[in-house]
Amino acid sequence: MQEPEFTETKSKETAVPDINHQTGTITKLQRPVQSQEQWQKYGEQISAFLATLPDYLGGFFNQYQQPLVSVGLIVGAIVSVKVLLAVLDSLNDIPLVAPTFELIGIGYSAWFVYRYLLKASTRKELTSEITTLKSQVVGKNAPEA
Repeated sequence: MQEPEFTETKSKETAVPDINHQTGTITKLQRPVQSQEQWQKYGEQISAFLATLPDYLGGFFNQYQQPLVSVGLIVGAIVSVKVLLAVLDSLNDIPLVAPTFELIGIGYSAWFVYRYLLKASTRKELTSEITTLKSQVVGKNAPEA
């Protein structure tokens, strides 16, 4: 089976000589030529910006130091909690670790009840420790309850 031959006829109006096709060469596009002065101007602008950047950042940090530290602490706390929860979740997947943690928690709760909550004298001791801790955190003497 033969393919039909295709012949293209061009009219004189649309026929444009294709020099590249005739010579077998490919024309390469030239990059726009920028003068050395333009590149030097760009370099000076970048150099001036980089020279003033430490002063700008230092002034910005001095002006907004407290909010930046607060935001940093909040972000650090969120990241720390997420990492802690991921570690605990991975530990919970290990066999026999979750029941061991439950036994440790039950044992500590039993010890706390025995140590601080059974007798009236130990409850007063716990109340005084909580009041002392509260006054240390708040920074002033909290009224004793």
